[in-house]
Amino acid sequence: MSTVESSAVESSVEPLCEEATWDASGTALDPPGRQAERIGESAASPRTTKAVPAAKKRWMHGVNWPVFGWIAFLHAGALAAPFFFTWKSVLLFVGLAWFSGGVGITLGYHRLLTHGSFQTYRWVRRFCGVAGTLAGEGPPLMWVATHREHHALSDQEGDPHSPRDGYLWSHVVWLFPAHEKGHQEQLYQRYAPDLLKDPFMRFLDRTFLLWHWALGFGLFFAGWIGWDLYTAWSFVFWGIFLRLVVVLHVTWFVNSATHIWGYRNYETSDNSRNLWWVALLSFGEGWHNNHHAHQRSARHGHRWWELDPTFGMIRLMERVGLAWKVADVREPKSGRSAAV
Repeated sequence: MSTVESSAVESSVEPLCEEATWDASGTALDPPGRQAERIGESAASPRTTKAVPAAKKRWMHGVNWPVFGWIAFLHAGALAAPFFFTWKSVLLFVGLAWFSGGVGITLGYHRLLTHGSFQTYRWVRRFCGVAGTLAGEGPPLMWVATHREHHALSDQEGDPHSPRDGYLWSHVVWLFPAHEKGHQEQLYQRYAPDLLKDPFMRFLDRTFLLWHWALGFGLFFAGWIGWDLYTAWSFVFWGIFLRLVVVLHVTWFVNSATHIWGYRNYETSDNSRNLWWVALLSFGEGWHNNHHAHQRSARHGHRWWELDPTFGMIRLMERVGLAWKVADVREPKSGRSAAV
């Protein structure tokens, strides 16, 4: 396959720059400068102590036990799902996986809140924020800031989840190290100041776990009142635990697998790849090399066979008046990429 040149894309869909502040649409404002550093580190201050190996430095502040406990709790609960099987729960699982993973993470957190791939009403942004919160991957502020940091440092020193630091690290282990005091606030201010201005996004940041408890109790009582106690537990184990575990791993495959396996349409400075099976599982996110080449584009599938149902959803929103100024990149017959 011939390499598609990303330089033909107009500035309206240029990739986000390496070191930046951000406007309300998720667009980088500052010009590219020196290589960005991890939050909490300073290039200006001289080192006065012996350098610590990178692998050990990650664990200098210990383990983030709340995050580790949350993920372990979900996986333990998912193990019970096969013992509470009902077809109603399978349908619930599929519907909530699409709502939280497809609408919440792929369309909401990623293409809308992180990259500003399209514009919409404030209530739609907040609705997507709630849907993404229910995916269990963290509140919008945390997810967006971390993902923007990943793009600023993709597969370089300081990338939060690069496979160059090991497959398991990029898939899940990167979530477990604790950080120094004030790290989260600095991360938000540097990479998500646009979301930080929204009081509702700050509210979601404070109430992240409460949304899951509320949904869990709601599903339990719906199953109990509508059917029986067995169905109630079935709804919880399939609609909460198993669904969250599957959605989490699908997102993690984008971080890990699509930086290891697959093909490339574009020459980029990182190791991003297009991987068909991740694209199928993640509603189009697996065309990752396309995305890293054109980060603001709402369209991730650039070849005719690269199916991207999330972009179809955005186009549908545009037709009914819920989305506008959709940033779109496609590959014309000439073989070069073009902005439309």
